[in-house]
Amino acid sequence: MPIKKMTSTERRAVSSLASVMSLRLLGLFMILPVFALYARDLMGATPFLIGMAMGIYGLTQGLLQIPFGMLSDHLGRKPVITAGLCIFIIGSVIAACSHSIYIMILGRALQGAGAVGSTIIAMIADLTREEQRTKAMAINGMTIGMSFSLAMILGPLLVNVIHVSGIFWLAAIFSIIAILLVFFVVPTPEHSTWHSDAEPEAAQFFTLLKEPQLARLNMGVFFLHAIFTASFVVIPIGLQKLAGLPGDKQWHLYLPALLLAFVFSLLMIVYAEKNQQVKRFFLIGIATLGISELILTGWTSNILLSAAALWLFFTGFSLLEAFLPSYVSRTAPKARKGTAMGIYSCSQFLGIFVGGSLGGWLYGTFGLAHVYLFSALLTLLWFAIASGMKNPQHSVSHPR
Repeated sequence: MPIKKMTSTERRAVSSLASVMSLRLLGLFMILPVFALYARDLMGATPFLIGMAMGIYGLTQGLLQIPFGMLSDHLGRKPVITAGLCIFIIGSVIAACSHSIYIMILGRALQGAGAVGSTIIAMIADLTREEQRTKAMAINGMTIGMSFSLAMILGPLLVNVIHVSGIFWLAAIFSIIAILLVFFVVPTPEHSTWHSDAEPEAAQFFTLLKEPQLARLNMGVFFLHAIFTASFVVIPIGLQKLAGLPGDKQWHLYLPALLLAFVFSLLMIVYAEKNQQVKRFFLIGIATLGISELILTGWTSNILLSAAALWLFFTGFSLLEAFLPSYVSRTAPKARKGTAMGIYSCSQFLGIFVGGSLGGWLYGTFGLAHVYLFSALLTLLWFAIASGMKNPQHSVSHPR
């Protein structure tokens, strides 16, 4: 049978909803490489509270992601997405105007409370046929990855011009643009229905939570985002304090590290998929992340070694960020795929919160090196857990 292509409506739906997701996440991600440096000037700031401010959005997003999606089944996708973006705007404005670390935590919590990711995914499912849905979700995932890379460069570039408060204002503006896209570009689905491959089912939560292979993957995404957030509590500080690289110049390291990481991780993903060696390269990704943390533990004062460590860090992160959702999708039963991805997302956001809070506490109590050491130990534990995973099954096309 000929391969069916997306219709013009499907293409418009996927591209516009991916843009909505991207604009929201760009506003969140841009703050990551610069926040720890500039939050120290906030009233009442301590390393622990700075870490909590970085990670608190993960807690609120993790708690509200699934309720927002369920609410949209009854109230409609567009009203719920708009409401979530409005909450995000309020949180961004509060963060932009805050002079106290406690008000900043409130603003960041509200940014996370606008948890519309699951609703956007559900709307993509509403507006695409089942045979086009995997492609649609892949496009959405690629857009998120591009937003992350762009944000890691834009944050340090813009901070010297508009300061951290300006980045929060920019996040609010991005969300206003996203609301306009929702109303004037995103098609309105005829029906908003529940999709087993895109939305979670509460009754199946505990069944899938106990499934060993999926549990390993959920722990994996928890570790990955805990490591990432904890590391970025201290990476900008280490580059400034020990390597003498000010915050607005740190993009000089991030840009080449991200570009090289993109090329290397893409080559490894293609090779792993072609040769059915996903598990092997998954473990290589964990090991790469651990090695980068060990280098940062003792060599943050050396610019060249810091650059090498960042390249390894972003390569490992990109590799694992690409493999994990694919692994979950292939492992979960087709009828429960939405539930499996819901648990996966909650684990990811919880990792952000725990990583930020623990990273801040470790830095304040023991110093920079102990945050990197903690992250390296997490990769060791993760490697041991992941070693027991099965290589994911490749989907096989059967003739009709």
